[in-house]
Amino acid sequence: MPRYAALIYEQGDPDWSVLDTPEKESTMADYGAFGAAAAAVMRGGAALYPTTTGTVVQVPGGKGGEVVVTDGPFAETKEVLTGFYQLECADLDEAVAWAARIPAAWTGKVEIRPIIDFGAPDS
Repeated sequence: MPRYAALIYEQGDPDWSVLDTPEKESTMADYGAFGAAAAAVMRGGAALYPTTTGTVVQVPGGKGGEVVVTDGPFAETKEVLTGFYQLECADLDEAVAWAARIPAAWTGKVEIRPIIDFGAPDS
């Protein structure tokens, strides 16, 4: 059965590790309800810390070149990747139906992408 990444984009850069407002607590309750409803198709997922905690790694000269590391976000954007789910669905239509139930779809966007299966990793 195909797997899909449901990439969650939201306005701003919320820190969901800190539930400091009633609005955040309510939103987290909505995510909990989604997780319970989607348990049969969910194969993983995670929320991400804000972009300010990120580290960007580049090798501008190509393979074997100098590694350049930059703290913080690479680009300023209005919409930020804040998390993802991995869904196993019969087809794209089913994945879209589940994505529409992710709370971020109501205030931001959820991008669905098919996951490429390169086979089981070596043990």
